[in-house]
Amino acid sequence: MAGPGGWWGRKSTPAKVETYTRWSFHIIALSEPTVIGVTAFGHMEARFALLVMVPVAAHVALAMVTASRALDWTVGRRPQPLRLLWALGAATAVVAVAAVALGRHGPGAAGEDTGTVLGSVFGTTLCYGVGLTALGLKDRRRVVWLVLGFGTGAGLVAWAVGMPGPATLATAAFVTAVSGFFAATSAFSIWLLNSVYALDEARETRARLAVAEERLRFGRDLHDVMGRNLAVIALKSELAVQLARRERPEAVEQMIEVQRIAQESQREVREVVRGYRRADLEAELHGARGVLRAAGIDCEVGGETGGLPAEVQSALGWVVREATTNVLRHGDAKKCTVTVRRPKGRVVLTVRNDGATAPHGSSRTGGTGLAGLRERLSEVGGTLDAGEAGDGEFRLVAEVPLTARPALEVVS
Repeated sequence: MAGPGGWWGRKSTPAKVETYTRWSFHIIALSEPTVIGVTAFGHMEARFALLVMVPVAAHVALAMVTASRALDWTVGRRPQPLRLLWALGAATAVVAVAAVALGRHGPGAAGEDTGTVLGSVFGTTLCYGVGLTALGLKDRRRVVWLVLGFGTGAGLVAWAVGMPGPATLATAAFVTAVSGFFAATSAFSIWLLNSVYALDEARETRARLAVAEERLRFGRDLHDVMGRNLAVIALKSELAVQLARRERPEAVEQMIEVQRIAQESQREVREVVRGYRRADLEAELHGARGVLRAAGIDCEVGGETGGLPAEVQSALGWVVREATTNVLRHGDAKKCTVTVRRPKGRVVLTVRNDGATAPHGSSRTGGTGLAGLRERLSEVGGTLDAGEAGDGEFRLVAEVPLTARPALEVVS
């Protein structure tokens, strides 16, 4: 069974931010009965304090459910929880007003301790209720009106129960300020969560655009090579047909020319495919460093790559490209190190990162990307070893002999 670290490590960065945000608001909600409970049990008999905590606990439970559904709505998993928002707003108002009424007319109303406790229930419930309700509102103007409305309502309730003018204004100002702080915290948290998901989506879009651009480049190159030659082949074949029908000997010469152009086209297509498949090691190392650093991963590249045969550079370039993709897609690496060593007669490329997860651990035998790399390296006499190296580190080692020979490429 995986431990907490494994559960957390398997989450993507947006999922981690969402989990942190969700539990932060659950903890905030749970701090409401803590604040009230300390006051209640410190100033009242245990029996009466428990009676006070019952509606507070119900309010907290409703607030936690509403906050969870509001976050689900924020990330697009559920519709906006309008009924829960109205219910939380109503419950907040009812508990607050009931606390004031009980403080004025309930048993022990004249006691200073009772007034302190119920005043705490009044202010705390309003502030927490408004702050958590703001999670379900996307329009910031509505959040402002929510804060001002409850602040004004608190002042009106205080005035209605006979509090002096300065105390009424102080109550309204306190509720407005504290509930506004909680509402602003909710709004900022939602903005941050949306920004993280938007950045993650932008990164995926950028990767898809890069693939699409490469496909377009390959398509343009192939069109440039084949378009003109196919047009010439079609014209010469048509001419050869016409000459053959007239029993003219020039038809053979035209077909010989068609054959020559077809062979030339095959050679040019082979060159295009070879160029498309070949990856430059130095360019791939530079690109990997830039991409990883842009993703917030500290990347260090070391070693000498100059003077390597083209086939070795191509094979190792593909290793760097696949390793970079794995670091970005799997785990939560903070640092990645790429080194190139040149022992006698061979080149060893090592990629290390500190974000090893279960998929990395099983990649020694699985994973289409690494399997493809092993096939590519085997064509030039190379080997690939990948797996966890301990302490949460993942290591990939590719070894290619300097006497590597290019595999025979056939374009059908």
